[in-house]
Amino acid sequence: MNYIIQLADGDTEFERQFIAILKEEFPKEKEHYLTAITKADYKQASEIVHKLKHKLNILGMENAYRLSVKFEDELKQNNIDGNIEFIQIINIMESYIKNI
Repeated sequence: MNYIIQLADGDTEFERQFIAILKEEFPKEKEHYLTAITKADYKQASEIVHKLKHKLNILGMENAYRLSVKFEDELKQNNIDGNIEFIQIINIMESYIKNI
């Protein structure tokens, strides 16, 4: 939340709207990611990981962000070795977003 608070610079309405966007976008992106992985559409999955990694960065999840950068590159090579770890990351992210 520190980044969002800093970005809002005291504008609580901006904070509220920013969080609302996260809460709206994230479930759809998670669902699209899981669908892409299930269909072995790794190009699509990498594009979704690209979007999600920026949200991880915004939420201050630095280690998860670094892992996502690596996993995005792996997906571009049709390598899904990081999938289980990435699913754990997005589950943590989902829990966090639901509670902010």
